[in-house]
Amino acid sequence: MSNRAVVVDPEAPGRLVIRPVPDPVPDRGEAVVRLKALSLNRGEVRRSGMAAAGWRPGWDLAGTVERVAADGSGPRAGARVVGMLGEGAWAERVAVPTHALAELPDKVTFSQAATFPVAGLTALYALAKRGPLLARRVLVTGATGGVGDFAVQLARLGGAHVTAGVRRAEQAAMVRQAGAHEVCVGDEIPPAPKYDLVIESVGGRTLGTALAALERGGVCVTLGVSASAEVTFDTRQFFVGGRTTLYGFYLFVELGNEPAGEGLRRIADLVAAGQVAPRISLERPWTEIGQVAQDLMARRFPGKAVLTLD
Repeated sequence: MSNRAVVVDPEAPGRLVIRPVPDPVPDRGEAVVRLKALSLNRGEVRRSGMAAAGWRPGWDLAGTVERVAADGSGPRAGARVVGMLGEGAWAERVAVPTHALAELPDKVTFSQAATFPVAGLTALYALAKRGPLLARRVLVTGATGGVGDFAVQLARLGGAHVTAGVRRAEQAAMVRQAGAHEVCVGDEIPPAPKYDLVIESVGGRTLGTALAALERGGVCVTLGVSASAEVTFDTRQFFVGGRTTLYGFYLFVELGNEPAGEGLRRIADLVAAGQVAPRISLERPWTEIGQVAQDLMARRFPGKAVLTLD
């Protein structure tokens, strides 16, 4: 069987091209999945910009099980699934550990499912860092991004009072539609009101000022630096708040606590029930990977980009 995958080519536009690759060779606990859709995240695209020729990026995938795992675990042959890999997910056929797969309800499309793994799981697990959300005040910065969109919706669903942080005033309507009660515009978070939980993906001045807006016992989960990795903050304001926490979040470490398949199943059920709706701004054939990757890094669209395979 032939197999093709997205690989790094430093000479190509966007540094990404589709090339023939070897067929997947699954371990006993891995199923072979034929991809129908994939989604892009800034992390793997950023790494592609620095990686050596031939490296295979990709975290998020959705498709059908072509060959079940030899140990009998995981979904049946032909099952519609969503899954994730640490790298190399963007291919026609891949081997995926069954603990990183979840079967999809009929109502969930492959394109919707492809957005779940990195963006959805990051939001799901980051929101859990302050315990139950009911009646908590939650701030989500970078709210128009893939993680931000899931975080706003899931926080609202959990009963939180949600404030969405956006860069520009014209983005306010979009995040209100996603479920935000209030909107904060600009790269600076006002010192009041105070928040029980901040989901922070911008870094720089936004993170520095968000720390001063934490309630006593509040938690700020930092999970990205789309603006700047350099952060200056008022240490006194931070510690006089009392028991406030700055939590460094990296999804692939968090997955040591719960298999990806468990969280993916939870998100899939919420989407099937109409309680969460991923924002897909761009849907293109996977042959356009180079251009879409460039558009993502240049912030030419909000939410998620999904690429489909024949």
